[in-house]
Amino acid sequence: MILNKLILSAAFLTLFISCTNNTSTSTNAGPTIQPLYVTEPVEFDTDDPAIWVNPADPAQSLIIGTDKDENGGLYVYDLKGKIIAEKRVKGLKRPNNVDIAYGLTLGGKKVDVAITTERMTNKIRVYSLPDMQPVDNGGIEVYVGETNKMYRDLMGIALYTSPTGEIHAIVGRKTGPKDGTYLWQYALADDGQGQVKATLVRKFGNFSGKKEIEAIAVDNELGYIYYSDEQVGVRKYYADPAKGNKELALFATEGFTEDNEGISIYKTSATTGYILVSDQSANQFKIYSREGKDGAHHHELITSVKTATNQSDGSDVVSIPLNNDFKHGLFVAMSDDKTFHLYRWEDIAGKTLKVNP
Repeated sequence: MILNKLILSAAFLTLFISCTNNTSTSTNAGPTIQPLYVTEPVEFDTDDPAIWVNPADPAQSLIIGTDKDENGGLYVYDLKGKIIAEKRVKGLKRPNNVDIAYGLTLGGKKVDVAITTERMTNKIRVYSLPDMQPVDNGGIEVYVGETNKMYRDLMGIALYTSPTGEIHAIVGRKTGPKDGTYLWQYALADDGQGQVKATLVRKFGNFSGKKEIEAIAVDNELGYIYYSDEQVGVRKYYADPAKGNKELALFATEGFTEDNEGISIYKTSATTGYILVSDQSANQFKIYSREGKDGAHHHELITSVKTATNQSDGSDVVSIPLNNDFKHGLFVAMSDDKTFHLYRWEDIAGKTLKVNP
């Protein structure tokens, strides 16, 4: 209930603030923005973060990040970037991306979950929050039946919560077909024993074949899925399978140094905000309008923000106040020195973007 009130408060009240050390109003990145905190390093290779907002006390929220290696794991951090050792999950076979969902019904109770892709086992792994205990019977196989090389090598994942509370996992892979079935979407539910099962509900998603698809993000309120077709752009689809598999938009197609990567969404109201896309090799994030124009599917570039991250693959953002450090939201981005960077949203916003009070 506390979390819901905070979200509503943050969603419908916005203001402009200025910071002297941030971006300019042009679409060219200005001065490099420094993080408030840098996390303690993982053992091998960071790849993707997710933020869990503690519904009872947002100041006790957590950051979950992947350590991408054949003997990798999930690292859990506090809001100062300190590792919480007792919550760390080790021994995962190349976990790639991770995402969060709230209120999955397991054993008759609502459980928040963190889900990661385990590339070398072709499974998704599911952990309850905040205790980080497995609730997946050792993992759930996906892309079952695919036989082509790397068609089952898991990479990206995003979780969609429908207006009725159903939770779906949208799962990506290292490579796949160009026939509009690159991504597979699974409905998650209790298997009758308090563990998670996944049921395939659709195959969708265009792929250029140029490189790969890793970064996936879902806008629950507006009901859209976004994903980066690397070196091509960001593709947009309905999150509800009942609305069909038509591609709604292809944007972020220009101005990237090499790859389009991590996607995250900052919400200034129920329908407005920003879509952040990593311009990986330029060490910056390009920021687009969330609400779009011309039928809501034309997403204009607003600005570019240069950060201290290097070769950032993945990111996440929340737009509600967490504590005195992150009064207007938190942006977390991976850096290739085995860390994640924690930014105040107002530092990302600068003079150009809105922030939530």
